[in-house]
Amino acid sequence: MRVIFDPTQISRPTAIALGNFDGVHIGHRHVIAPILPSALSNHDQHLTSTVVSFSPHPQEFFSKQPRSLLAPFDEKVALLESLGVEQLVLLPFDADLAKLTAAEFMQQILIDSLQVELISVGFDFHFGQKRQGNITDLKNVWGDRLTVIPEQTMLLHDPTPIRISSSNIRVALAKGEVDLANALLGRPYNLVGKVVQGKQLGRTIGFPTANLDLPVQKCLPRDGVYAVQVSISSSPKPIFGVMNIGLRPTVNGDRRSVEVHLFDWQGDLYDQELNVDLVKFIRPEQKFASLDALKAQIQDDCQTALKHFAVSA
Repeated sequence: MRVIFDPTQISRPTAIALGNFDGVHIGHRHVIAPILPSALSNHDQHLTSTVVSFSPHPQEFFSKQPRSLLAPFDEKVALLESLGVEQLVLLPFDADLAKLTAAEFMQQILIDSLQVELISVGFDFHFGQKRQGNITDLKNVWGDRLTVIPEQTMLLHDPTPIRISSSNIRVALAKGEVDLANALLGRPYNLVGKVVQGKQLGRTIGFPTANLDLPVQKCLPRDGVYAVQVSISSSPKPIFGVMNIGLRPTVNGDRRSVEVHLFDWQGDLYDQELNVDLVKFIRPEQKFASLDALKAQIQDDCQTALKHFAVSA
């Protein structure tokens, strides 16, 4: 998949899915599906399957505050590529783009720059200055070449359907509701990062951990302990384990860390990339009276995780 920042490098004409697509969740995949090469008719095979998004996120531009992301850049690229998208165009969201009217956005970006012939968007998509542009504006130009994906919901334990959205996934992660977040994503929420040198305190109590260096924009779930499944390039199969996210109050930690303890693993993990899938939230982070009490709790956490994996197998 090509990633395009320079409009002169775009492969044209295009079939586009337009939006932010943070997390590439189930709802996003419904929006992207109509423009994939496998979905295009013989008449449209000449079009380049393209996802058009923005960098930075518009909310980050207007708020001037860093925004955490469910899928930072590298993750988003990998997820879109796995779907079969041929091209990702990242429009620089700056003052010039923000002041374009809806009509100017359609003419300058969609028609002149991208040569869009086919569009897919979500039902609530807005664009242009002050979000004045809407589905009707797109429909007036592209007619039946516009696909509008209706609101996507999911019926889980509660009889009231829940909307599939990045916002609801964030709320679920903040509460430690991993099952809900994973259901809305259509895949396990994961943390991808390299193993870096830590304080090695886990070794002293018999639970060595791998400390993950994550992208600064990565949205972290609730502090606490999780059952996880880890993929490592040096291992032919995934490895089960437990992960702690938090400040490590028992040892007077002063900054948030992400540490993974792998079951049945021996070997050097430094500088290796770990892909950690969140499977189950076990408990919130807490401060213990002693290292022995912490060790006993970690043993219990490991047993809880192993029981969950055994039931799930």
